[in-house]
Amino acid sequence: MSLKLYCDLMSQPSRALYILLKTAKYNFEPKLVNLSKAEHYGDEFTKINRFQKVPVIDHNGFVLTESVAIMKYLSRENIIPDSLYPKDSKQQAKVDEFLEWQHIGLRLHCAMYFRVKFLEPRLFGKVPSEKSIAGWEERMENALEDFDSKWLGRGHAFITGDSATVADVLAACEIEQPRVAGYDPKEKYGNIAAWMEKVRQHFNPHYDEAHTIINKIIAKQSQAAAKL
Repeated sequence: MSLKLYCDLMSQPSRALYILLKTAKYNFEPKLVNLSKAEHYGDEFTKINRFQKVPVIDHNGFVLTESVAIMKYLSRENIIPDSLYPKDSKQQAKVDEFLEWQHIGLRLHCAMYFRVKFLEPRLFGKVPSEKSIAGWEERMENALEDFDSKWLGRGHAFITGDSATVADVLAACEIEQPRVAGYDPKEKYGNIAAWMEKVRQHFNPHYDEAHTIINKIIAKQSQAAAKL
């Protein structure tokens, strides 16, 4: 079987799928789409994904363009193991409950904070106002508080219970993203800090591998700040 994963490891859901496929020990072909060079807007990639976004999979000619749909498909194809996306109806529904919530409940706010404070200034020279940054930070912190208390504050090791699932990988990759913009959720939210370490340990070495680029950017920024 042939599986291509079109991705950029600066993309949160790209990292999540990369980690899941590595963890599943599935033989796939990573196809880098460099977002910083706008390769996702090129004609070649647009033929693959009309929405011009990553991640995308091409599984023996079957193309799918949305990360949660991809995870569910890979589970049905027995590529992602049952332990990470349960076949049991009720257990699966609990995972799906989070996957549905996270789009607006978590991803939107973390991604927008990263976009406004870090990405747009570097790609477009667009300097955000302090008011704009503060507004997105407040929205993000409201989302993080909900995640910390309403999802993680229930006595379980992971989001839906005592076993790691695709929900944990997807959420962890989202929460890593604000670190690039100088905000580390682990410093303020205790449940998130403890949970993220469990997720990292469970999915290593693939978790750290997927976050190599992000961690290098953060380390470089820390070194530059130390020289000021």
